[in-house]
Amino acid sequence: MTRPQPALLLLICLYFIIAILAVLRTLETHNLDLFTAGVIPVLIGILWRTPWANLVLKIYIAIQTLGFVALGATGIIAYQITPEDVKVVLFGRNIPMSVISIVVIVFMLFQWWVAFRPSTKHYLSSSEVKQA
Repeated sequence: MTRPQPALLLLICLYFIIAILAVLRTLETHNLDLFTAGVIPVLIGILWRTPWANLVLKIYIAIQTLGFVALGATGIIAYQITPEDVKVVLFGRNIPMSVISIVVIVFMLFQWWVAFRPSTKHYLSSSEVKQA
């Protein structure tokens, strides 16, 4: 069985961490967050190398992109109204919006790059016999 390329392997690891955090958050709040829990079917599809995994990966990344664009637009509008109320605090520390923006942009670009790589398409559409 061929192994995934390092970029896809990194994306699988990131998705695995996000899936664990989504499950923990769901158990803690008793509320399903589809923005993060949506990664679970994508991760299963990639790990099982299903025929639909490539399409679902691209759809999931598109939904993430739309969500982050909407969140960013809302943040910009809120900043225009009350700039002192627009802040992100994590573990008691104020995180600058520029840092959050850069991290989100890099993460989204990385996901899009991996999703449209020919090696990803080849890995997910490989016709090898898959072992359970």
